[in-house]
Amino acid sequence: MPRVETKWLEDFVSLAETRSFSRSAQLRHVTQPAFSRRIQALEAWAGVDLVDRSSYPTRLTAAGATLLAQAVELLGNLQATRNMLRSHQASDQDMIEFAVPHSLAFSFFPHWLMGLRRGFGAIKCRLNAANVHDAMLQLSEGNCDLLLVYHHASQPLQLDPERYQMASLGHETLAPYAKADPQGEPMFRLPGRQGQKIPFLSYAAGAYLGRLVELIVKEADCALNLDAIYETDMAEGLKAMALEGHGFAFLPASSVQKELASGRLVPAAAPGQFSVSMELRIYRERPELSRRQKPASLALWDYLTSNA
Repeated sequence: MPRVETKWLEDFVSLAETRSFSRSAQLRHVTQPAFSRRIQALEAWAGVDLVDRSSYPTRLTAAGATLLAQAVELLGNLQATRNMLRSHQASDQDMIEFAVPHSLAFSFFPHWLMGLRRGFGAIKCRLNAANVHDAMLQLSEGNCDLLLVYHHASQPLQLDPERYQMASLGHETLAPYAKADPQGEPMFRLPGRQGQKIPFLSYAAGAYLGRLVELIVKEADCALNLDAIYETDMAEGLKAMALEGHGFAFLPASSVQKELASGRLVPAAAPGQFSVSMELRIYRERPELSRRQKPASLALWDYLTSNA
C-alpha cells in the first residue's frame, strides 16, 4: 500500500473546490495526466473510489465527502503547526543560550546579567546549568551559543583555540567560609589546632572547584587537619550546610556576598590565606565555524570583547 502524501490531499481538496480535473491541474501546476494519477494514487491508498467520474462537473462519492472533511482539517492543522514552528525559530533568534556550571548559575550569572542589561540593553536568554564537563559538551555539540566557566592554569579546559574564541570577564576568589558564632567569629577556623579535626564540607570527587580545593590543600604551608563530613558537587549545597553550622566550605566570593554582608557567614581563614584566584571566561565557536549564527549572540560578543 502506498503511503499517503500531503500533495495528494491538497490535489483532492482542489478538485473538490473546482470540480474539474483540468482546472485543478492548472492551479496545482501539473499536467492533467499527472494530476489524475495523483488522485488515483490517493484512491489506491484509501481503497475506495473518491470521485464519481460518470458525472460532469466532477463530484465526490460519499467516501470522498468523508475524506474531504478530514483532509481539510488535517491540512489546516499541518499549516498551523508549521507556522508555530517558524515563529519559534524566529523567536529563538533573539534567545541567547548559555551553558553555565552550577557554581556560576546560582550566584554570578544573575548579577552579571543585570549588569549586561544596564550596559548592553535588553537581552533574552536561556540558562542551561550543568557540571563543567557537561557544559563544555553543550558548546562542543552545538547546543548552546555561549559557555561561561571558571578557569585556572592548573585545570585548563580542553577547548581547541582554533575552533573556539575566549574572552575574559574578570577574576574571582575561592576561599574558606564558615558560620559566624554569636561574637561574629567563625565557628571553624583554618588551620585547625594540632590533633583537632575541622568539619569540612567538600566538593564531590571530580568537581572542578573540588580540584582547586585539592590544590589549595596541597600548597598550604601547614597541615589543615580537615575532616570531610559531607560532599556534593554544588557550591550552593555546601553553602547551605555551612549556614547551618555543619562545617566550613571553600566557596566562590560571588556566592557569599549577601551572607557576608548580613554576617551569617565569615571568612574561615586570614585574608588571602588558603585561597585561589580563578578567571571567569566566556567561550563561543568561531563565527566562520559556528553552527549557530544568531544576531543577538554576535552582538553580545562584540559588546563583551569591546568592553573587556
